[in-house]
Amino acid sequence: MAHPGQILENPASGERITIRTTSAQTDGELLAIDLELPAGRRVPGPLHTHPLQEERFEVVAGTMRFTVGRETVVAGPGEVVAVAPGVKHDFANAGDDDALVRVEVRPALDMERMFETAIALAEQGRTMMGGIPKPLDLALFAQEFKDEVRGAFPPFWLQQVVLRPLAWIARRLGRDDLYERRADKKNARTRAQNDAVKATVRTMFQATQGASKSSSTAPTSAI
Repeated sequence: MAHPGQILENPASGERITIRTTSAQTDGELLAIDLELPAGRRVPGPLHTHPLQEERFEVVAGTMRFTVGRETVVAGPGEVVAVAPGVKHDFANAGDDDALVRVEVRPALDMERMFETAIALAEQGRTMMGGIPKPLDLALFAQEFKDEVRGAFPPFWLQQVVLRPLAWIARRLGRDDLYERRADKKNARTRAQNDAVKATVRTMFQATQGASKSSSTAPTSAI
């Protein structure tokens, strides 16, 4: 589980991520990170979208180039670029010095684990140039994190058609070691919710019993 101050470094892309605020701290509403990019480098992958999330980028140091839809924005310290859900975008360090960007993602969803998985793939040599996962790992990655990130092209349905058989092969080869099944996660969440409901009901029942005992032992006034 991610924690404030955690540092994730991608050896393939050169990016360095420092977790500032976690999903757990905000009940899933926000993930905030500091992103450091060396001069001339970019985050892995081409144009992409976040179908359910908004991203906000505040440049703290250096010069960043953002492509947002059909617009290109060059931003320096103090400037903010926001990307709405579903809008295709990418970004890179466009300057001669390292860049520092404060990024906020709303809602957080599973972005923390997505970052951790991408970096684990790079550390294990399972990525191509720039940090993009190799085809079999890309198929698994795209399926596992389809709510967090999608390629801007081709259409999503076509991506699924192409990647689904590759993901099946990857699982048969045991390459899904880094991925927690979404079904398992859903079951875990359901168990946690059920436990919380049971605890609430138990507390209410105990409180009701306590109130009943107090009423039965209270002195009655003479008639």
